[in-house]
Amino acid sequence: MKYGEKAIEEAALEVWKNKHKENDYEINIDFPEFTCKCPMSGYPDFATIRIKYTPDEYVVELKSLKLFLNRYRERYISHEDATNEIFNALKDTLKPKHLEVVGDFTPRGNVKTVIKIGF
Repeated sequence: MKYGEKAIEEAALEVWKNKHKENDYEINIDFPEFTCKCPMSGYPDFATIRIKYTPDEYVVELKSLKLFLNRYRERYISHEDATNEIFNALKDTLKPKHLEVVGDFTPRGNVKTVIKIGF
């Protein structure tokens, strides 16, 4: 196993303390190279994952987020399940004041899917 594959396999979301809790500020993160596999066909699915949140106690460490999202690369998972899992992992780890996750999937077979979850 190559070192990058090992890092992805062992990836977990890490956090930093929010040093500016007194401010309600928004963090926007785009991950334009998200991939997973269709659970029915095995064909690859490509998406941009967009994350928008207002931190409370914690902010996400970006390298850990990148590695965490790369864990989906070889998984057979629906668009809806992938987006919901990402949302739930961020919600449980960060406990933010506001969170929105959008899975904007590239069309396949002339069908485009966008999943949006937030509070």
